[in-house]
Amino acid sequence: MSIVDDIIKLKKEKNAVILAHYYVDDEVQEIADYVGDSFYLSKVATKISEDRIIFAGVEFMGESAKILNPSKRVFMPDASADCPMAHMATKEEILKVKEEYEDVAVVCYINSTAQLKTYADVCVTSSNAVKIVKNLPNKNIFFIPDCNLGRFVANQVPEKNVILNKGFCPRHVAITKDHVLQAKKAHPEAVLAAHPECTQDVLDLADYIGATSGIIDYVVNTDFKEYLIGTVDGVFAEIHKKAPDKKLFTLKPDQVCVNMKKVTLSKILDCLEEDVNEVFVDEDTRLKALKPLEKMLELAAK
Repeated sequence: MSIVDDIIKLKKEKNAVILAHYYVDDEVQEIADYVGDSFYLSKVATKISEDRIIFAGVEFMGESAKILNPSKRVFMPDASADCPMAHMATKEEILKVKEEYEDVAVVCYINSTAQLKTYADVCVTSSNAVKIVKNLPNKNIFFIPDCNLGRFVANQVPEKNVILNKGFCPRHVAITKDHVLQAKKAHPEAVLAAHPECTQDVLDLADYIGATSGIIDYVVNTDFKEYLIGTVDGVFAEIHKKAPDKKLFTLKPDQVCVNMKKVTLSKILDCLEEDVNEVFVDEDTRLKALKPLEKMLELAAK
């Protein structure tokens, strides 16, 4: 039997479901039961009936799945697959902002550790951040950890005072204005779809700005023939599946998330065979982090 056959067999035997983010390799997306961005997968995690979740992604995703599903066993194919940005805010910074602003909501990007979420009023993803911030009663918003997504939200919701943190996604900030200009010169007919985790000078050159799922929908549903993609190239798999005629180009040669690349079929098989890399979140942390996640799901559904 092939490794894929082994995974399918064990998945059935152990009543497991595989969730995969768009940024993992194509072959991992192919074996997954559900593929999507952080918001989609967080919703899916609350509705599945299987006993086990194999999360093909990075650590904060597995933590969020466990927080939302305490009775289920959650496993990560690679325990070292982490998101650097998830750690780029501190309790001290949050408390300082709360002291300075009487009426402030701490809005925490889901790309954050479980511990950071415990200090938040609500979580958001890149696909629902603008909607949720608009609907909050607070005038002051401390957006953590990503400053670029925070700035994008601030531009979309000028009536709010959005206080920015200093965090960032190493993969998206590595895309520069010069990369965009060079790519546009090489592909003059192509339009640019960029993720809001990119820097402002890159977003200024974009034809479309949106979350991972938004970028996919934009490319699939518009009539251009060529696209420059301003996010991790893992989205190419889903776009090619839905719109095989579209020509896609990265803005730089190594447009990958190195941590997502750690997730492989062999590691998924190890999870199923050996029950390795199980995710645990202590109950006090889980309950505190659950509140902003549930608030996100509630506000995003309105």
